[in-house]
Amino acid sequence: MTDTGRREPPIRLTRADLDALPNYVPGRSPADLARELGIPEAIKLASNEVPYGPLPGVVEAIAEAAAGSHRYPDMGVVALHSALAERYGVTPEQIVTGCGSVALAEHLVRATCLPGDEVVYSWRSFEAYPIVVATSGATSVPVPNLPDHGHDLAAMAAAVTDRTRMVVVCNPNNPTGTFLRRPELERFLDAVPDDVLVVIDEAYREFVTDPEVPDGLGYVDRPNVAVLRTLSKAWGLAGMRVGFMVAQPAVAAAVRKVVTPFSINAPAQAAALAALAQADEVERRCALVVAERDRVTEALRAFVPDLPTSQGNFVWLPLGEGAITFAKACEARGVIVRPFPGDGVRMTIGTPAENDAFLAVARAELA
Repeated sequence: MTDTGRREPPIRLTRADLDALPNYVPGRSPADLARELGIPEAIKLASNEVPYGPLPGVVEAIAEAAAGSHRYPDMGVVALHSALAERYGVTPEQIVTGCGSVALAEHLVRATCLPGDEVVYSWRSFEAYPIVVATSGATSVPVPNLPDHGHDLAAMAAAVTDRTRMVVVCNPNNPTGTFLRRPELERFLDAVPDDVLVVIDEAYREFVTDPEVPDGLGYVDRPNVAVLRTLSKAWGLAGMRVGFMVAQPAVAAAVRKVVTPFSINAPAQAAALAALAQADEVERRCALVVAERDRVTEALRAFVPDLPTSQGNFVWLPLGEGAITFAKACEARGVIVRPFPGDGVRMTIGTPAENDAFLAVARAELA
């Protein structure tokens, strides 16, 4: 306090640059919306979850692991790394696990960038990219999407400078569902300098049906390619937060140094191992999602003709300035979708009944 009794401005204790950084916005709680509307249940189609519940054996594995919750988990995540290596045909030394693939994206920025170094990515893409770049002190270089809402790989390659340390390619892209085919991705990989790490984010790989969309793991023999995957989507572990990265051993070893110790807890490790044993059921569930994705896409194109084809478990409605209005109309009818102001709305594929409820709103508001 000064002699005049006025309080001095507080001392700044946090980084000023974070003031301009947007918060990551989670999907709205369906329970909250149901209470607000006075209805028994709201439908959540905002968070790219799979609607069919945990895979067989997962709940039991979590319960068994919880009995040892007074002990630290295996920090080396040895059993899970071995299972992932066997499934995907790589070595355990190439794998790093973390609290979802988004955490591994953050660890990759920390492992590659010093303050002022640059990370190139398409925009709009996964909304966490600018957050993880900024919190590591690096500089974002967002490259606008093409008119078809997909990556402009030529512009992304041109945006690489001597300050670029990492480039992120999201395939299929979240939230637009757009995708890159093999020739264009390979041309891009050939164009990026060898000392720039290309991170292929494949969180939705299991929903891809176009045979021309390449599996990023086919490129990890290149020293400067890393691939991100997650068990949150197709494998039904969104609430357990398990992601993994595959890269050359030297890159993986560097990333392990910056991973938060014990970042995958014991129940999550057990759940992941149980889920990986259910590959056939995952394939069956993905086929259900894909069939509904195609049905919803065809229905929506009757009144959203420029709806892009999606290879994820969601569809993108490029509504521009109408995104917020449409999302509010959906909520008023008990359906939660994910608006991106000024750009569009992402709708996650749910059960047939849930999708029909969404389509009823879309017809009423957009037809």
